[in-house]
Amino acid sequence: MVSRGKARGLDLSTAEYETIAAFRYVLRRFIATTDHNASSAGLTQQQYQALLVIRADPGIVTVGDLAERLLVKHHSAVGLADRLVRQRLIRRDRVPGDRRRVALRFTAHGLRVFSRLASVQREELRRIGPDLGRLVAFFAGPTRAR
Repeated sequence: MVSRGKARGLDLSTAEYETIAAFRYVLRRFIATTDHNASSAGLTQQQYQALLVIRADPGIVTVGDLAERLLVKHHSAVGLADRLVRQRLIRRDRVPGDRRRVALRFTAHGLRVFSRLASVQREELRRIGPDLGRLVAFFAGPTRAR
C-alpha cells in the first residue's frame, strides 16, 4: 500500500487531468474520423494503417516490417497484405538481388485511393493541430506548479 505522503507526490493537478482527458479526446476524434473515412472507401482501420506504413517508408517494406510497425504477429500481417492485394491496392514484388524478400508496393489504383484518404487526414490534422500543440505544450514546458 502506498502511504498518503507518497500518494500525494504522485497526484496530478486538476488542470493536468483535464489536459490529459482533452488530449485523449482529440486523438480519439482524429482516429474516429480517419476510421470513418477509411470505412467509406471500403477499408478497415488496420488496412489504412498498413497503407500508411507502406507509403511513409521511402525504402522497401516487407511483411515483416509491416508486422513490426503495426505491432501485430507476422501471420496477421500476411493476411492483411493478402487482403490488400485482393483489393488491388498493393502488389508483392520480389526484391532484386534477394529472392527471399518480397516488397509491398502500391498499385496505381491503391495509390489513388490512399492519396484521397490521406489528404482528408492532412486537413483534419491541420484543423486540430493548434489544439494538439497547446495540449502537448502544457506538459512539454518546464515543470511548474499546475
